[in-house]
Amino acid sequence: MHRLLPDGTEVASLLALMLLTDSRRAARTGPGGELIPLDEQDRARWDCALIAEGTALASAAVASATLGPYQLQAAIAATQANAERAQDTDWHQVHALYKILERIAPNPMVTLNRAVALAQTRGPRAGLELLAALGDDTRMAGHHRLHAVRAHPAGAGRLPATGSRDGQPGRAALPRVAGRPAGPGARPAIAEHGSREGQRYKV
Repeated sequence: MHRLLPDGTEVASLLALMLLTDSRRAARTGPGGELIPLDEQDRARWDCALIAEGTALASAAVASATLGPYQLQAAIAATQANAERAQDTDWHQVHALYKILERIAPNPMVTLNRAVALAQTRGPRAGLELLAALGDDTRMAGHHRLHAVRAHPAGAGRLPATGSRDGQPGRAALPRVAGRPAGPGARPAIAEHGSREGQRYKV
């Protein structure tokens, strides 16, 4: 599809999201098939080539004039994939991206994921206050992830992000892959676009 529509930013972003998600496949499960949370995965087992390819696609897509849902999800995935350690994740950036995503593609799961990021940046109480808005949403009634985040919002960063199976799901981190620049001029372009979109959506 990307070959047929090389200029389609949402198509490129979906491909980026798929590559970034697949890059963690070897580290996603344990010997018995149990799911390993993102913050506990052995990042040495992540596929750096797939991260590099996915990050390059996400970087190019996020620099477009307008943002779509897949562009934002790919940016979030790239931010987390390029963190050398779990504690290096730029949660402020992740939260800002989820806030934009929540406005252009409202969804209770997006709000839940924003609450996770908010708990990481402003503390558990802030995350729980945002989760309160989901209490009456029938789409989330009884959902195990809602209960899990309520029980431990500060540690909820291990929960899956939108479009991901394992805890994935950025602008400043997009030009980095294992600490290396993705290409000349990538960071300024992304930073400029992020500032423009932040003003537009009042992040």
